[in-house]
Amino acid sequence: MNNSRLKHAAAASLVLCGMSFVATGTAWAAAAAPALPAGVVKGPSVEGITEYRLPNGLKVLLFPDASKPTVTVNVTYLVGSRHENYGETGMAHLLEHLMFKGSPKNKSIPQEFSNRGMEFNGTTSNDRTNYYEVFQASQDNLKWALDMEADRMTRSFIARKDLDSEMTVVRNEYESGENSPFGVLLKRMQSVAYDWHSYGRSTIGNRSDIENVKIENLQAFYHTYYQPDNAVLLVAGKFDPAQTLAWISKSFGVIPKPKRSLPPFWTVEPTQDGERSFVVRRKGDVQIVALGYKIPSALQADSDALSFMSQILGDEPTGRLHKQLVESGKAAQVFSFGMTGYAPGLQIIGAVVKAGQPLEPVRAALTEAVEGFAKTPPTEEEMERTRRNFANGIEKSLNDPQRVGVTLSEEVSLGDWRLLFQGRDKLPSITSQQVAEVAARYLKRDNRVVGEFIPEDNPQRVDIPAAPSVAEVMRDFKGKESALTSEVFDPSQDNINARTEIKTIGGVKVALLPKKNRGEAVSVSLGLHWGNEQNLMNTTVVANAANEMLMRGTSKYTREQLADEFSKLKITGSPYQFDTTGPNLDAAVRLVAHVLKDASFPAAEFEQMRQQWIVGLEYSRSEPQVVASEAIDQHLNHYPKGDIRNALTVDEQLAAIKALKLEDVVAFHRAFYGANHGQLAIVGDFDKAAIGKTIEESFGGWNSKADYAPILNTNDTKAPLHVTLNTPDKENGFYTARMNLDLNTSDADYPLLDLANYMFGGGAMKSRMMDRIRQKDGLSYGGGSGVHAGDEDRAGSFGMGAIAAPQNLKKLEVAIREELERALKDGFTEAELAGAKSGLMQQRLQNRAKDNVVASGWTHNLYLGRTYSWSKEYEAKLQAATLAQVNAAFRKHIDPSKLSVAVAGDEAKAAPKKP
Repeated sequence: MNNSRLKHAAAASLVLCGMSFVATGTAWAAAAAPALPAGVVKGPSVEGITEYRLPNGLKVLLFPDASKPTVTVNVTYLVGSRHENYGETGMAHLLEHLMFKGSPKNKSIPQEFSNRGMEFNGTTSNDRTNYYEVFQASQDNLKWALDMEADRMTRSFIARKDLDSEMTVVRNEYESGENSPFGVLLKRMQSVAYDWHSYGRSTIGNRSDIENVKIENLQAFYHTYYQPDNAVLLVAGKFDPAQTLAWISKSFGVIPKPKRSLPPFWTVEPTQDGERSFVVRRKGDVQIVALGYKIPSALQADSDALSFMSQILGDEPTGRLHKQLVESGKAAQVFSFGMTGYAPGLQIIGAVVKAGQPLEPVRAALTEAVEGFAKTPPTEEEMERTRRNFANGIEKSLNDPQRVGVTLSEEVSLGDWRLLFQGRDKLPSITSQQVAEVAARYLKRDNRVVGEFIPEDNPQRVDIPAAPSVAEVMRDFKGKESALTSEVFDPSQDNINARTEIKTIGGVKVALLPKKNRGEAVSVSLGLHWGNEQNLMNTTVVANAANEMLMRGTSKYTREQLADEFSKLKITGSPYQFDTTGPNLDAAVRLVAHVLKDASFPAAEFEQMRQQWIVGLEYSRSEPQVVASEAIDQHLNHYPKGDIRNALTVDEQLAAIKALKLEDVVAFHRAFYGANHGQLAIVGDFDKAAIGKTIEESFGGWNSKADYAPILNTNDTKAPLHVTLNTPDKENGFYTARMNLDLNTSDADYPLLDLANYMFGGGAMKSRMMDRIRQKDGLSYGGGSGVHAGDEDRAGSFGMGAIAAPQNLKKLEVAIREELERALKDGFTEAELAGAKSGLMQQRLQNRAKDNVVASGWTHNLYLGRTYSWSKEYEAKLQAATLAQVNAAFRKHIDPSKLSVAVAGDEAKAAPKKP
């Protein structure tokens, strides 16, 4: 096990008729092993994942699992920011962006992603770059994805014209990161901690390198590292292994094995010879103090115990630092995480402190707690909790083919994907003594870097041991066979309706959908409603506080004990939406009901919550997105002060939180909470017959004392607003625009506007809006549009938003307005409409393949008196929509002259530079 893996793990049947289904183990497990194409060699197999190698050096991992009708294709290249040369920082990440610009056989990759409704992304880290697509399982989608990845592996355009526009997009991403006090502090920590090693450079790179990198350098970097012998392809989900392996052999196998040798990496960071410190002074609303310590590679044996140390120190609410600094009121928040990889990395430990409070006592207490950790070795309770949390995180990743593909990219970057399984199996062998010993070895004064965001004679140097070879690390490892089973579930609305039992239990409307899942996974969604427009007056902050306090202690458990109980029952999420497993469902439902009914509202936790809220609001108040959004909210707000629907400013929220009294929060909980107007949905691997009694005993007779009536939203006619707001010392700015719509989800125009919005700005990276501001003009890293319609009322809206550098905000606003006017004047095209229909339909189908989405959909449907038939009818309307109808609806409802616009950015940066 290693720090990198633990960090990511903790951070992160075909229905034949009626009710019949086929239960399987890992999908295709009963079938014979796929026949190997010529030249393909089979490698190791662990728990359902099998490795193959092509003659050109490409590694292939196949993880078949038909429990969900989706497939994940993930390609990991063993190249990241550490491979960049002087003057080329950020090049690996910039190349990641250019890989979406097309190849000879795929000239519009984002368009094809949109048409197929695929979830996709690319990510770059120190040691690797990965690209993935998650999509509806079909031979056409899978073959296209494989062919596309094979084509762009060595034949992407990587053209000058694309670099010209994408450079400014990446620069805007860089500028966005510069808005974050924590992000800036972390970059400085890296650069101060390292003298020579490239881990001292942030993956996003240096601004001047981003702006000046030559296309020839990018092309040379691409041709060197983007080759089959430097890549690992993973396919996970519902697919035929034999057919898929044949396709892979055909599409990737034709790529010749490169003749070049990969450049050697010989830089070794020298031993640090004394403590270092730095201060970042920028405009901000919180203070941060962080400690950084050099630690070994994720492959080195000490890395395992260091992961335990990090979790025991920094976990909330059970960690030592939380108890010493947060519970004492010295800090609002603490954190601890490892930045490790193939080479020696950094352990970052720190605290967030409210502005105005003394920082030096926090720094001193933090340093003493960290460097004195070894004097008080972990207790068995701390060790067991940490083992459990890490094991739970790994288990969840392995039980979800969509997550395991991306998770394994981290292991691939270290040299062997099986490291994840080896590390998990080593968890029980890690001892308290080992954890204390590594803390004493590495958490020393002369190995420390101190960073603050505001404003020795006897050296204690630490030698970082060299990383062993992967072969040495893996020498005694033996993989386990998978014993998990699941069914092939049809996510159609008809099947969801047919498989779901709807009833009322204890006054709660209930939807139960049992299905066989890998890992016996279960998703639960709970919707509770209480109060009315009158009795909820002046309760906005009190109501939020009551909800926030639920998990901070009950009549039976402290906050720490409650967190442990959730971990033991494998509960992740909130009391209203959580995942667990079938064997734990009864206890999980009872525990959640106990939390909702018997919260104890501890005074110390209440004060912690208040301080955290205050710090969070003060942190955000100068952020351009918050400033601009607040301006629009306040302009369109027409509700009286005290109304539960009234939009509060940051200052109003701060004043209300500072005046908040614990007795008012307790009184609200006693007066309003209850389940008699609630809905509960359970989807997954559980016993339907047994759970009814649990629900009755948990929620039956628990009634709200307050009168209840749905609270409907309304719109008011307001003259449009146009305001420019100054947010000094912020590298990034924000544009937002909104207009009210008279719109309900049952209206004939709603599905038409849904399609139009998808084409204009809702279709992720491929839309009219993003084509202009990102692909063509290179003004923004991210933006989009959205249309909202009421379910019970007619308070709809249409909105747009995007980030950009302050000096580009005016250009951004003009570009968005021009694209909106062009769409209204010329309309959309048949090709765009076909792509929107395909993308929306496949997205909706993929969402119904997720148990948590189906569960939350059932609670929403039960509240509105619907079933999934409404969804089926809505999709029929989407499919039946004509281009003329869509264009007419867009022109009918969207009027640029009625848009209220707010733009927030640094006026000094936006001003023309003097010659």
